[in-house]
Amino acid sequence: MKKNTVNDVTQLNPIDVRAIARPSSVAALQQLIKSHDGPVSFGGGRYSMGGQIATDNTLFIDMTGLNAVTGYDPAKKEITVQTGARWQDVIARIDPDDLSVSIMQSYSNFTVGGALSVNAHGRYIGQGPVIHSVKEIKIVTADGDLKTASPTLNKDLFYGAIGGYGALGAIVEAKLDLADNVNVERSIVKMPRADYAKFFDDNIRGNENVVFHNGDFYPPDYDTITAVTYSKTDKPAIVPDRLRPKKEVYLAEYLSIFAMTQVPGVNKLRPVVDEKIRFKTTEVVPRNYEASRYVEELEPSTRAMTTFVLQEYFVPADKLDEFAPKMAAILQKHNVNALNVSIRHAEKDPGAVMAWAQQGEVFAFVLYYKQWNNEKARQDVGTWTRELIDAALESGGTYYLPYQMHATESQFRQAYPRSDEFFALKQKYDPTQKFRNRLWDKYDPNGPKVDPETPQFRREHTKLGQMKKKFAEAVAPKQSSRKFKPPTP
Repeated sequence: MKKNTVNDVTQLNPIDVRAIARPSSVAALQQLIKSHDGPVSFGGGRYSMGGQIATDNTLFIDMTGLNAVTGYDPAKKEITVQTGARWQDVIARIDPDDLSVSIMQSYSNFTVGGALSVNAHGRYIGQGPVIHSVKEIKIVTADGDLKTASPTLNKDLFYGAIGGYGALGAIVEAKLDLADNVNVERSIVKMPRADYAKFFDDNIRGNENVVFHNGDFYPPDYDTITAVTYSKTDKPAIVPDRLRPKKEVYLAEYLSIFAMTQVPGVNKLRPVVDEKIRFKTTEVVPRNYEASRYVEELEPSTRAMTTFVLQEYFVPADKLDEFAPKMAAILQKHNVNALNVSIRHAEKDPGAVMAWAQQGEVFAFVLYYKQWNNEKARQDVGTWTRELIDAALESGGTYYLPYQMHATESQFRQAYPRSDEFFALKQKYDPTQKFRNRLWDKYDPNGPKVDPETPQFRREHTKLGQMKKKFAEAVAPKQSSRKFKPPTP
């Protein structure tokens, strides 16, 4: 069977899969899983960044063909959708009824299933992981059966699959809580980093009027934070559109990203640009307008030589001032080309086995940075990533799993102390290891124990590595098959 290659948005992780299928019905998906005699993997928007969508020689199932709304009750503020749907499609469906998504990530391109699989979060205050808004899921398990799971029915499957990165099966449907689509007004406050925790306590925590909030650091100094807050208001919106329109080209954004990450010194001008241009005017918009952002705003014009990657770290709320200076020192020591570090707040997870908000409320540090597409850069990133993970662990926190897998096995197990329970669940629901991807290839003790971050793995398993090998073989001197005979004296 002809091999196909899948990749994620970073273009750092090309994976040769056995075949690609895009089923358009749950029944077709069930048949694919039941009849395929080898490993299976899943992908949607492909915004995970370290091989979480696939592994070598799997049947890769593209979930975006399953995108229907299967139930909707505006009076109950509930919607049931197939998980290949993108959040922007969900928002468009509910907006005419003045309803909004309760919890999602900051950009609307992601699929619902992808968000559930990583247990995503956003800038929503008083909320947290997306699992808080999920009433029920339907999931296809390794035997092809369709099971319903909720906090009370098959709850081990519910709390294992959400945040389980496809290890237990294919989540094909989700019933979600909805919220009101209120107008929100933006406010901006710039402050020293050391003042942010008090500002949050005094103005944001427990404030029922606040809908969205984040605090943005200014690299490369990391000593100033701009707090961006959207609060409920009775004021009319100042934009004509209810949803954010998608541009054909994000030229201004492309140029800004290039300048701040490529031109020396330009990043230091960002506080001035924000104050004089970006945040100069008051903004009043519908909640759905702010929720319907497109990730293309952050997409560079090319990823041919360099790429942009995310990382995220979570620390208990009372450890913010302990972790922040450690993070800044590590990023500065390694000259990390960071475009942005944003602080988000999340409430405790209600029970996901692989929860990242494990003990209580947390602050999330979302790092968006630029790296070169070469082996040295990957090794350098691995070095400072492990230092950041150690810093988060020292503060009683953890790190997020959808990104490059630089963490050691020891770090993984310390960050996710219920991982043994999770792997036992996988043995229960998937005893033949049918559902595979590179995340579980590396950390699951019952899997193949392959580390996709080793240079040897990439030489053998990536397109670039295979091309280098073929080139080396082509230019290598040909050895004669005849035995060498010394000259006769």
